[in-house]
Amino acid sequence: MSSLRGRVMMGAVLWTIGLLAIVTVVFTVSPRSMSSLRVVHAHVHLSGVIAVACLVAGLALVRRALAPFDTMRRRLSAVRTGIERRLQGSYPSEVQPLVDDLNALLAHHEQAVTRASAKAGDLAHGLKTPLAVLSNEAERLAVKGPADLAATLRQQVSLMQRQVEYHLAHARAAASGATPGARCMVSESAEGLSRTLLRLHADRGVTIDVNVAPGHSVRAQREDLDEMLGNLLDNACKWARSRVSVESSERDGRVVITVDDDGAGLEPSMRDAVMQRGVRADEAAPGSGLGLAIVRELADLYGGSISLGSAPAGGLRARLELPAS
Repeated sequence: MSSLRGRVMMGAVLWTIGLLAIVTVVFTVSPRSMSSLRVVHAHVHLSGVIAVACLVAGLALVRRALAPFDTMRRRLSAVRTGIERRLQGSYPSEVQPLVDDLNALLAHHEQAVTRASAKAGDLAHGLKTPLAVLSNEAERLAVKGPADLAATLRQQVSLMQRQVEYHLAHARAAASGATPGARCMVSESAEGLSRTLLRLHADRGVTIDVNVAPGHSVRAQREDLDEMLGNLLDNACKWARSRVSVESSERDGRVVITVDDDGAGLEPSMRDAVMQRGVRADEAAPGSGLGLAIVRELADLYGGSISLGSAPAGGLRARLELPAS
């Protein structure tokens, strides 16, 4: 019986029969009905068996009728955490249209996110070439023209590039942050970024220790986790004396990623300020002051958070917290 309505109705009928059998037993054993003890005993025994059998069968049918809702809830949870992309399985005829509509909504949302990501990629590609031309002109001007003008041009081009990256990352995360199925492994992101940053900072002799559990995954797009973790690791490498470490832990459905360095650290009064857009801890250092602001806004969009504290080695600790998947 695949119909939810049929199962519930049959369960109700069996419960009714069971209750009627119980009522019959009660009236049978009443003092007025005790004329023939042997007949009464047999009648009570048979009615009791029928009552129990009907009640048990009715309960089993009702539980079976409601089981698809438990299955749907589990599979919706799997979609939300990124394990599955659609609601799988077959359901009673009364529930299947709802499942089909939910799957259609998920497919439409996924297509919208894909289109938004494609548009963001097109925008990035369209701006990359003119900015690269301006950067090359700045380099030529540094050789043949006024050095101060070349420095200003390079600085402004760098700022434009960083602004483009910032707004593209923000738009991508706004489109995908609530997308069911967003999921990536922290270890893959951390190890890939560490290899890249070791090459970029090879002249400083900084080492990066990665101690991330292989099973830790977060509910975020890989590009956005790379953006957040990459900014934190790059900052740590810039200010570290010799060592940077990245670790992860998981509790209460959250993954906590910590990035520590052994540099000079940051004054507590500056820790909130540097996460605001355009604020830098050291104005003499290169940069746009957007790195930590990007991390903070992306973390917010994914339901996470970023905070700064003191590392055990005396430097800065960045603590990124994101929902586990």
